[in-house]
Amino acid sequence: MTSGNFSLSCSVEGEAMQIIALEEHIVTPEIIEAWRTLDPKWQDLSFKGVSKGEVGRRLMEVGADRLAAMDASGVDVQVLSLTTPGVQNLKVNDARRLQTQVNDLLAETVRACPERFQAFATLATPDPKAAALELERAVTKLGMNGAMPFGRTREKNMDHPDFWPIYEAAEALGAPLYIHPQSPQPTVRAAYYDDFDTQVSTLFAIGGIGWHYETGIQVIRLILSGVLDRYPNLQLILGHWGEVILFYLERIDDIMRTSAKLPRALSDYVRDQVHVAPSGIFSQRYLRWATEVVGIDRILFSVDYPFLTVPDGGARRFLDEANLSDADRVKIASGNWRKLVAGIKRSAT
Repeated sequence: MTSGNFSLSCSVEGEAMQIIALEEHIVTPEIIEAWRTLDPKWQDLSFKGVSKGEVGRRLMEVGADRLAAMDASGVDVQVLSLTTPGVQNLKVNDARRLQTQVNDLLAETVRACPERFQAFATLATPDPKAAALELERAVTKLGMNGAMPFGRTREKNMDHPDFWPIYEAAEALGAPLYIHPQSPQPTVRAAYYDDFDTQVSTLFAIGGIGWHYETGIQVIRLILSGVLDRYPNLQLILGHWGEVILFYLERIDDIMRTSAKLPRALSDYVRDQVHVAPSGIFSQRYLRWATEVVGIDRILFSVDYPFLTVPDGGARRFLDEANLSDADRVKIASGNWRKLVAGIKRSAT
C-alpha cells in the first residue's frame, strides 16, 4: 500500500459541516497474497474485483489520489478499513500475523495525516482471544475507533460463543463494531444465487442482494441468541441503510415477539444498539425511512470508497439536498460519529 504525498491536501479547509465517511477501504499486497493462496472454498467472491484493475489500484493507494477523490466528493475524513473479507477466513496463524501488520499500517497512515484519516481495526476472528487483545491494542495504543468484522468466520456465525471475547472487549472499551458484508457460504450460494451467467450469479450473491441478506441475518442472530442482552452496551454499525433489516423490522417484530422470548422487542435492540450508514446509496427515500425507523441520532455517513465514487461534490450534495434541519444534517455528516467515538475508553481495561 502506497502513501503518496500527503502534503498536497492533508488538511481540511473552510467547510462549516465536516463530513466523515466510515466505510472507506484499503488492501495490501500481503492480504491479497493470503487470499490468493486460500482454499477456493473460502475465497470471497469479491476477491478478483479487489485484487486488480482500477479498484485494486485505488485500494492500495492512501496518498494524493485518495485525498483528491475525497476533496472531489466533499468528504473531509475517511475512516479507513481493510476491505472484505478481511482476515476472517484465513488460517489462524496468517490471520493473527496480518491483523497486526494491517493495523500497524493503518495507524501509521492516520498518524501521517490525522486531519483526513481515522481507522477501524482489523480483527483475526479465527483466534477470538487474540482478536480481543488486538482490539484493545488498536484502541488504546494505536488510537483506532473500533473495528470492522465481516460477519461469519468460515462456517461459524457471529453469535457463536467462541466470539464472545471480542464482544466483551468491544463493550468494555466502548468501541463500535462496523459489521461489513461478505459472501454467503458456498452451499448457500449454490442453492440460491447460481445457475446464471457467472458474472450475474456473482453480483447476485454479493452487491446485488446476497451480501445484504447475509449481514442482516448475522445481526438478527446476535439478537435472537441473546448476545446483545449479554453485552447490552455493545454498539454495532451497519452499512447499506441497515442491510435490509430496517425495511422489514415491523414484520420481524410481529413474528418473533412471542416465540423468541426476548426481554425487548427486536426493534428495540436495533434502535438501542445499531447505527446505520448509506454506504454510498444516496437515496433520499432510504434516508427518510431510516430516520423514521431508528431516528436521526442513529444515522452515520459512508461512501464505500473506492467501490463507489461520487465526484462533483456528490457526498456533500446528498446531505445538502436532504429535507433536514441544519442541526440534523450536521449530526449525520459527523456529529453522531463524534459522539460515538467520544465514548471510547482509551486506557487499557
